[in-house]
Formats: sequence, C-alpha cells, structure tokens
Amino acid sequence: MAKLSTDELLEAFKDLTLIELSDFVKKFEETFDVKAAAPVAVAAAPGAAAGAAAAPAEEEKDEFNVVLDAAGDKKIQVIKVVRELVSGLGLKEAKDLVESAPKPILEGVAKEAADAAKAKLEEAGAKVSLV
Repeated sequence: MAKLSTDELLEAFKDLTLIELSDFVKKFEETFDVKAAAPVAVAAAPGAAAGAAAAPAEEEKDEFNVVLDAAGDKKIQVIKVVRELVSGLGLKEAKDLVESAPKPILEGVAKEAADAAKAKLEEAGAKVSLV
C-alpha cells in the first residue's frame, strides 16, 4: 500500500460528506483506541476538578446529539432543514438520512445549537430527541 502524505489525506477528506467523515472518525477512534475530543476534555479537567472538590454535584452535559426519530408527514420540509443543518449534504444524502430515521443529525454540539436544530426540525414536522 502506498503511503499518503498529510496533504494528500487532507485532499481526500475534503471530498467526504460530513456523515462519511464522522463515520471515519468513529472507525479511527475504535481502531486506534483513541478519542478525538480528548484535548478538549483535558483542558476542561482542571476547572472541573476544582469545582468537584468544592461541592460534589452532577455534571451538566455540555455536548448533545440531535437525533431524528421520525420525519413525520412533511418529509420534504424535513429534508430541506437537514440540508440546512448539515453542511455539505446533497439532496440524495439528506433524503437517505431522513428516510433511515432514527439517525443522528448533529453530534457533539452545544446545548444552544442542539436546541435550535431541534426547534427547526420540529417546526418542519419531524420528531427529534436530544441525547
């Protein structure tokens, strides 16, 4: 197998859709037993440790997954919103995603972004949950 340079790998990733890239990251994490979000967690750990020492409390979740449970009656409107929310998604990919519900639409997003996406999808007629 030919060895690819960093630039060649980046060019290959540019051709992937967001969902394909997400699948790649998951497989990469499983194969090499690593987490892509580890540096963020390490940076937040000192503040979290200080807060935990002061008073033990439940950690508030700061990353959410927006999961499309069902498209509902207005599938075309839901497909339009999915294309708006997930950049780089073509019409066919968005349609396939909506038709294969339940599926995650956005993963690891902030609460505000997750709530906004959920509101848009529900307004279009979809059934959505935050995980």
